[in-house]
Amino acid sequence: MPSVQAVAALEDWAPDTWRRFPAAQQPRYDDTAQLEQAMTQLAQLPPLVSSAEILSLKQQLAEVAAGRGFLLQGGDCAESFDDCRAPVVADRLKILLQMSLVLVHGLQMPVLRVGRFAGQYAKPRSTDSETRDGLTLPSYRGDMVNGDAFDAASRRPDPARLVQAHARSAMTLNFVRALIDGGFADLHHPEYWDLAWVRHSPLEAEYRRLVDSIGESIRFMETLVGDALTGLNRANFYTSHEALVLPYEQAATRQVPRQWGWFNLGTHFPWIGMRTADLDGAHVEYFRGIRNPIAVKVGPAMQAEQLLRLVDRLDPDNEPGRLTLIHRMGAGHIGQGLPPLLQAIKRSGRQLLWCCDPMHGNTETVAGGIKTRRFDTIRRELELAFDLHADAGTRLGGVHLELTADNVTECLGGARDLSETDLARAYRSRVDPRLNYEQALELAMLIVRKHRQDKSASGGKDTGLPLA
Repeated sequence: MPSVQAVAALEDWAPDTWRRFPAAQQPRYDDTAQLEQAMTQLAQLPPLVSSAEILSLKQQLAEVAAGRGFLLQGGDCAESFDDCRAPVVADRLKILLQMSLVLVHGLQMPVLRVGRFAGQYAKPRSTDSETRDGLTLPSYRGDMVNGDAFDAASRRPDPARLVQAHARSAMTLNFVRALIDGGFADLHHPEYWDLAWVRHSPLEAEYRRLVDSIGESIRFMETLVGDALTGLNRANFYTSHEALVLPYEQAATRQVPRQWGWFNLGTHFPWIGMRTADLDGAHVEYFRGIRNPIAVKVGPAMQAEQLLRLVDRLDPDNEPGRLTLIHRMGAGHIGQGLPPLLQAIKRSGRQLLWCCDPMHGNTETVAGGIKTRRFDTIRRELELAFDLHADAGTRLGGVHLELTADNVTECLGGARDLSETDLARAYRSRVDPRLNYEQALELAMLIVRKHRQDKSASGGKDTGLPLA
């Protein structure tokens, strides 16, 4: 149960009190009656997740924060309504399962899988409008808000899209659950997770050796006990998204029987983006009142005192599993920006979870105005993050990645050493560049190698990486 102080702090909170505060990154709907109608419809639809699942995730996040696990959070930059198809959803699950298999084997500890999908239909933008050939229209803010096509009808923020986003989130989540309950994640058959287009990948041999090693270990243990090992035929899986469009989040916020407080039942694990983490803003006001585990993106401009005030507002009880801080500094800024934050949180005695997003701080624009990210820069920020946590005596407990199982060419470098000329071949993202399957799997392998190197160099002492 919460403390008396925490309950008192929420006496003036309700799912709509965010409306009293400045709300950044919100669509400008021209028909408020249509918006209210959509919210009423959403509030009457069945929830996407349960309070029991949310509280279970919070407990598991507390275990990760205590050093007894590792968080793998990943998925699309911005989901598309058109990609709500069985093969696309299955492949997204496959890559996260394969990455987690690499991490479980290499780190020798549980991996908590959280998909960045089943709700990631909205994106913040740097500007409210976009101009092409003298025509200015609202920026594309994700399929939950408007369409990508550059015409007035498509770019109009449409409240009906909120209901469509809920429906596609439900279909995605239901299919993921059906796959997992049906044995899709069975460790006896990791070969089921293969993706056809990478059968000749430079990483195939290394991954195949890992799969064979795990299979041999399972067969050996089952021979010893004389029976099949339980718990290997399914995996816990949770969803997350940036809770950006606040009318949608408000409509998903409900009270449930036999539980105190309010839950956002539209996702297990919502987060606040860097652009909406203002202490006096509407998003912080909304997030402080829900019981979900929550995360906040932290950028290089964040000051230690500012971060401490934000943490106090969002997690006044220092509740295990409640708060995750996802730093996204950029490889060129992390060395200066992260250490003061680590030291401030450490001195405060907070039990929160630190996670690294090595993607968003490393976006650049190349010839032709194409946004991309370099694999080597992503890797460098991640390796620096582990080193800086080790130096500070804190623990980096997870990664947050934008990735896809598709054979895209959006990030430079990686196993096939993609160049700028490759970008035009298969660049499909509507917003930010994503790691493709090979690059994502390679990053998981690099985390394991970094872990082993640091553990060997330190003689098995704590290095900021989770140790067995």
